[in-house]
Amino acid sequence: MSARPAPRFRTDSLKSDVIAGVTTASVIIPKAMAYATLAGVAIQVGLYTALVPMAIYALLGSSQRLSVSTTTTIGILTAAEIAEAMPSATVSQATIVATSLAVLVGLALLIAAACRLGFIAQFISEPVLVGFKAGIGIVIVVDQLPKLLGLHVPKGSLLQTLAAMVAAIPERSTPTLVLSIVTVVLMFAIGKWVPRAPAPLVAVAFGIAASALLRLESMGVETIGAIGSGLPRFSAPEPALFTTLWPGAQGIALISFTESVAAGRAFAREGERPPDANRELLSLGAGNVLGGLFGAMPSGGGTSQTAVNSRAGARTQMASLVTVATTAAVLLFLAPLVGLMPQATLATVVIVTSLGLIDIADLAAIRRVRTVEFRWALVAMLGVIVLGTLRGILAAILVSMVTLLRQANDPAVYVLRRKPGTDVFRPRSVEHPEDESITGMLILRPEGRIYFANAQRVVDKTLLLLEDTPCSSVLLDLSAVPDVEYTGLKSLTELEGAIRRSGRTLVVAALNPDAFGVISRAPLGAVLGRERMFFTVQQAVAALAPGVR
Repeated sequence: MSARPAPRFRTDSLKSDVIAGVTTASVIIPKAMAYATLAGVAIQVGLYTALVPMAIYALLGSSQRLSVSTTTTIGILTAAEIAEAMPSATVSQATIVATSLAVLVGLALLIAAACRLGFIAQFISEPVLVGFKAGIGIVIVVDQLPKLLGLHVPKGSLLQTLAAMVAAIPERSTPTLVLSIVTVVLMFAIGKWVPRAPAPLVAVAFGIAASALLRLESMGVETIGAIGSGLPRFSAPEPALFTTLWPGAQGIALISFTESVAAGRAFAREGERPPDANRELLSLGAGNVLGGLFGAMPSGGGTSQTAVNSRAGARTQMASLVTVATTAAVLLFLAPLVGLMPQATLATVVIVTSLGLIDIADLAAIRRVRTVEFRWALVAMLGVIVLGTLRGILAAILVSMVTLLRQANDPAVYVLRRKPGTDVFRPRSVEHPEDESITGMLILRPEGRIYFANAQRVVDKTLLLLEDTPCSSVLLDLSAVPDVEYTGLKSLTELEGAIRRSGRTLVVAALNPDAFGVISRAPLGAVLGRERMFFTVQQAVAALAPGVR
């Protein structure tokens, strides 16, 4: 029975959705402010991002629990794009860049939705994404470390930032360092002993309370200062920035979409349809465009906040609307209190939450299973660290695409052996040295579609294996070949001629319907005839080696 789309809002889940919405808000609000400081924009911009984009997604999105605001990855990508567009931007200028960027990100997503490009979510492999996120995590931690010490260091590469920070350590603010250490210990203690408690909210409340009661600002501890109160107003994007921002907007759009679809699929419950990729493009695109027009930075679905939303009991997108209402209440009534928050507190929240991006367990699992793909993850990670985040994402995408092309264009061609006492044929392996070869026959199984880019590789591998095996016939098991493209057909025809000239015979077996149709309509079909095309490998072996048992 296929899963049916769940209703967007339900009265019977109102209580659980309200609880989940408030709980999620307690995590999103401090994180949204932290990501705003990460991007270098006004604090309220982070809160605006938890308003309009989240409300739009609640109305249009296909996931029942996906929570949309901004994420660590999007925050650092936004910061990199601001630095590229305006290297010495003030906070107000950075805000204009960020909101204009959000509009462009939304337009990129809407164009992709119109072209029904939802399938591109599959174009970044998991190892590459793991490596990319690890690189982002390292960059964020290094970028925020000076704030834990109360230092101001010039923006530069990762190594330049580290060197400048080490050189400036004698100028550190001891009260700021103490506050940072206490906040880090507090967040990790909550995560270990009270995992259901919103550690970011507790850290923010602690920072505000300490700032007010101990007058930390008078001790040299910087606070975020006054933030704009009230709901966001319409703000037109800056068209002069579009040409500069458009390439980066496409990269951010891809990450926003990929992260959102992954999070939505991860938290879909049994019986629900997984998120519809093209509908996600539409809802995220609309949320980014309207969000940018009302003061928000680029947005997307976040795994950690969606996990909180789901664990807290969210059943429909009503939970997101409750989160929107809670954020609006903070903007309307608590802005002066929020202004007392130390910068070091927000930096601590950013660092602690970003550490989850550096998933050592995932990297170790990839290395244990596939060493080659572990190397791809390292390439993606180093690409972000060495080239910067925006160029790093392009490097990550390039690695994924090269990986895809390499796998597609270098198909495996297995030598088959028969399991003793059975009619089972399987690839030759050191685990099964007892498997039997068929006297006078070389049985091969190519895997994957045979087309113009890989056809010659299939032929070359077959002829190479043929050189090492004395036989009178070559049997191609084509059960793992879904289709043969015209160039592939021509290459198979040339292979048949080469085998015939060597005094051997080529036969094929287990053709899929599409491959059988193509071969039958071509001259190769007439050359082989029905007597050299078999339904199964077993039938071919019985016909060509009748004495074999």
